[in-house]
Parts: sequence; structure tokens; C-alpha cells
Amino acid sequence: MRFVKISALVLFCGAAVGWLCYSFWLAYQPLPVIVQGQIEAQQYNISSKVPGRIDKIMVKKGDLVKKGQLIFTIYSPEIEAKLIQARASQDAADALSEKAQKGARSQEIKAARNRWQQAKAAADLLEKTHQRIENLYHSGVMPEQKRDEVYTRMQAARFSENGALQLYRMAKEGAREETKRAAAGKAKMAAGAVAEVEAYEADTRIHSWHDGEVSQILLQSGELAPQGFPIVSILDMNDCWAVFHIREDMLSQYTKGSKLLVQIPALGEKKYPFIIRYVAVMGDFATWRATNTRKGFDMRTFEIEARPLTPIDGLRVGMGVLLAQ
Repeated sequence: MRFVKISALVLFCGAAVGWLCYSFWLAYQPLPVIVQGQIEAQQYNISSKVPGRIDKIMVKKGDLVKKGQLIFTIYSPEIEAKLIQARASQDAADALSEKAQKGARSQEIKAARNRWQQAKAAADLLEKTHQRIENLYHSGVMPEQKRDEVYTRMQAARFSENGALQLYRMAKEGAREETKRAAAGKAKMAAGAVAEVEAYEADTRIHSWHDGEVSQILLQSGELAPQGFPIVSILDMNDCWAVFHIREDMLSQYTKGSKLLVQIPALGEKKYPFIIRYVAVMGDFATWRATNTRKGFDMRTFEIEARPLTPIDGLRVGMGVLLAQ
């Protein structure tokens, strides 16, 4: 009986010593390194290149939007006024171009021809008169001064006739080719101005360029929106990734293209497969950590981005992700 008691005491003491040794061994084992990161997603800011007053916001936070969906409208009476001015300038330029292409009207051509015929008749009359005066001069009846005066008037009439003839020909031919091209160029320039203002007018109705979920609405109806100011932000959860900050001495385990098993505490204990798509060093500020001051070796921090291999239901931006070493 006494032997049994001693044996039991020895076994108990041995178990206690063994447990104590195991506890000390566990206490001095290195703890597993837990790398924590977070989920991020592609964000798009929807803005307008036209300044104005917000007319109406068509979406709310949390709404799912599709590409091409109307997001908000802007009220800008200044653009409407500029569009009226541009269209009026285009009408005027088109009219001038049409006038240059068509040339003079038939009435103007007839009037120019009549002026030429009138000048021609006057020149013919003065030529006959000059011939009579010339005969009288040779007969000794008319002085030389009178003959010279009639000759000068005849020459002037011929010049007037020729000038009227050229004006008549110009009226028949119409505008010069250079004038026609210049008028057509002005018409195109006016059309371009109209198209520009119409483009600005179209940009008062802003549509989404991407699918996503509305995350922020920075301005409401009635507020003034500067040019290019983001009014609505959307997140594309189909384009999401996890971001981790890794010390330089651990970077060899996280090369580009390698796969990871990541736990997302917000979604339970399940682990999800990710693949590393991006590795880059972070900025110098607050990322250097001395590991051996005597040797002067500092350690950098690198940022890695890992994307899920399959879509994850319930994933949200900002969720923590854990990566065990």
C-alpha cells in the first residue's frame, strides 16, 4: 500500500515537472507573426467640366448604378445664352458662305450690264463726235484746242466703258475662289463653336462611366459646383484588392504572382485565396525601422496588393484581412 502511494506521488511529481518544462518551452517559442491589411476597391469620382448650380441628384448613397445611368444634372443659363449666340453666328456665317457660292443676283448682273451698255453708248457717241471735229480741224474750221478736248473726252469714255465692262464680268463670274473658301471656312468655324457649346450643354447631364455603388455625395441640389469638382463617388467592388505592409526581411515570402490564403474576420473563419499582383516600396517617411544600430542596417516597408481569385460575397471596403506566418 505504501509502495502504491509512493509510486503515485512520483508519477504526479514527474507530470508536474513535465508540464512545467513544457510551459517554459512554449513560453520561449517565437510567436506567429500576424500580418494585417485591409480591403480597398477602385473608386471613381463623377464630376462635370461645366460649372453651375446642381439641379438634381438622381442617386443616393448605397445605390447600385450602371454605366450610362444619369447621375445628376446642372442648371447653367449662361450656357443656354452662349448656345443662342453661337447658333446666330452660325446662321450669319452660313448665309455669307451661301452668298459667296451663289455670286451676284440676276438683278445685279442686269444692272451691271446696263451700266456697261450706257458707258459704251457714250463712248461711241464721243468717238463719232471726235471724227467730225477731226474733219473740221483739217478743213481749218475748228481750232486744235477744241479737237484735243474732244479727243480727251473720247478716251475717258472708252476707259469708263472698259471699267463698266469689267464690273459686269465680275458680277457674272461671282466671288473669287479665295473669297468662297474664306466664307466656307468661317461657316465651319461657326459650326465648330456651336458644337463646342452643345458639348458643354450635354455635360450638364452627367452619366456614369462605370458600374458601381454610390459611396459619397458631396454636393446637393441648389449648391454651386465648380468645374471638375467631384459630385458623386462610386466604388466598383468587382475591382477590389487587399493591401498589406510587409517588412523587408519578410518580403521573400511574398513575391509577385504567389498565392495567399487570407482570413477576413468580418466574414467568419473561412479563408479565401488571393494572388499578389503588385509589390512596391513605400515612402521613406516613418517606414524605416532600425534592426541593428551598431551595423547601421535599416529595414524598409513594402506594400503589396493581392486580389481575390474568386468573387467574395459581402466584401466591403475597409474590412480587415489577416495573413498568418
